[in-house]
Amino acid sequence: MCLQSGENMGQSGNPPKIIVEPTVEAAVEFVAGLFKTIVCEAASQRSACRMALAGGTTPRALYQRLAEDPSGEQVPWSQVEVFFGDERDVPLDHVESNYRMVQRTLLDHVPIHPMRVHPMRADAEDIEATAAEYERTVRQLVPAGQDGVPCFDLVLLGMGGDGHTASLFPGADALRENQRLVVAYHVPVLGRKRMTVTFPLINAARNVVLLVTGADKAQSVAVLLGPDTEARKALPAAGVNPAAGMLSIVLDAEAARSAGLKAG
Repeated sequence: MCLQSGENMGQSGNPPKIIVEPTVEAAVEFVAGLFKTIVCEAASQRSACRMALAGGTTPRALYQRLAEDPSGEQVPWSQVEVFFGDERDVPLDHVESNYRMVQRTLLDHVPIHPMRVHPMRADAEDIEATAAEYERTVRQLVPAGQDGVPCFDLVLLGMGGDGHTASLFPGADALRENQRLVVAYHVPVLGRKRMTVTFPLINAARNVVLLVTGADKAQSVAVLLGPDTEARKALPAAGVNPAAGMLSIVLDAEAARSAGLKAG
């Protein structure tokens, strides 16, 4: 089921595509196909595909699907440049590291040169300085669009039950950041620091894919896609609003249920 909503999100750019699949597996399969299409088109048109990947449980299934897909040989992995949307304040080989998860599930299984993979060093003693350094790396390696902000070919995001996306949590000052592209800050609800990209960088992308699955996300999805403007303002994921790119929101039936959407 593919819907478009021009009222609730994407008002400064294209209306988002909302895709509802019957199962988690079907939602992952859809995003895997979309992923491959975006990579191939970017490599063909710009000789490279520059992307920011997400951590979390649902993206893990996606990365495993991409790594195991025999047709993955058709993907020009050697032209892919990988960045990260956020990271926990742990070493890169820590079990909680987003980089470690992506490495184990995807990067170790496809022919991407290590020099084209750019982890966030969120365990640094001065994490704020490291965030600024990561922004400089992005600006150096990702060509800017007309507004001067680096333009990723793909930003892959998930959403938590509280509506957070990347490491942009409810009430955080980072939600209102309009200059810095990468920040690090203490997240009170977690009691620890996170490094994350901000909305100016997310919303400059050519393609943003928000993959949300599970019944625990249903209420936040209903708010995200619903008519209550004030409630939506409190939801971090509502800040995902590409200026000129395409936003695809891919849901399974459980996540879409409270929004009144059903799989086709």
